[in-house]
Amino acid sequence: VQLVESGGGLVQAGGSLRLSCAASGFTFDDYAIGWFRQAPGKEREGVSCISGSDGSTYYADSVKGRFTISSDNAKNTVYLQMNSLKPEDTAVYYCAISRWGGSYYLERTHSYNYWGQGTQVTVSS
Repeated sequence: VQLVESGGGLVQAGGSLRLSCAASGFTFDDYAIGWFRQAPGKEREGVSCISGSDGSTYYADSVKGRFTISSDNAKNTVYLQMNSLKPEDTAVYYCAISRWGGSYYLERTHSYNYWGQGTQVTVSS
């Protein structure tokens, strides 16, 4: 299994970024793919996830209405469109996969068992 994130960078508050997670080595439809983030000194937290089979999506309350997760199953790629970014969105963003989707497992990072290397997102005020 390989997960490779890209698209991070430095952006001003109110700006946008689109993260990509290119996945390989597993059957895309059998897993949920999640985006997580970890800010310095804080625990890793679930941001959003999408079911590879039916496209169901879930979001943390902190990003609802601002972030949109989507997938291109033909390309085995998951995207996270981040709009109206805030300084508190600054973190390393990771994608990961789990056999179980939904908000319950998004809140439990240990349920995700393969992780990418992460991409830094920095939002300046």
